[in-house]
Amino acid sequence: MAARQASRHEDLGDVRGRAELAEWERLDQLLAAAPTGTVYDPDADDVVQAELAADTAAAAREAELHEAMWIAARADELQALRELGTLEQTEPRTGDEAVRDELTRRAGGYVHADVDAWLSHALAVHLGHYRDPAARESAAGLLAPPVLAHAALLAELVAPASMSASWRLRPGSPSQSPRPPARSPRSSPAPKA
Repeated sequence: MAARQASRHEDLGDVRGRAELAEWERLDQLLAAAPTGTVYDPDADDVVQAELAADTAAAAREAELHEAMWIAARADELQALRELGTLEQTEPRTGDEAVRDELTRRAGGYVHADVDAWLSHALAVHLGHYRDPAARESAAGLLAPPVLAHAALLAELVAPASMSASWRLRPGSPSQSPRPPARSPRSSPAPKA
């Protein structure tokens, strides 16, 4: 019996054991003060909810720190590739929009034209994570308007050759077929064959 009691309390010497014992004592006091027949509900326990909120906040801070470290490392990588002249051979990854912002911040607000050209080209021809339609759609809210405009222009230029770029209209345009030029009121009717 003594051995069983000792095994139950063997962890009480460490910090975790003392914290568990303190928590059980707190719960015992909480239930003793409550009306008879009260069932403990952790969702109604302010202490438990505060601990859960603290855990959630700590996890969010950890995720932000991890993301910031990834962005910094990726910015270093893209800067090195840019200096080597091999940036255009790199496949874009999820989060490169934030990396562009980091590179811009590092350069004091100057946007590197080759970085923007690389992102525009990737978006236009659906390279890297831009193969996923959801990634292309979300890029519209993450990339600067000049990058998006450049991507739209490139997309028009690299469209299938079967459709002339000069006749292609945007979706929702009033007409999807080219109209012949209007005749001038001064022009004479065409000779009848």
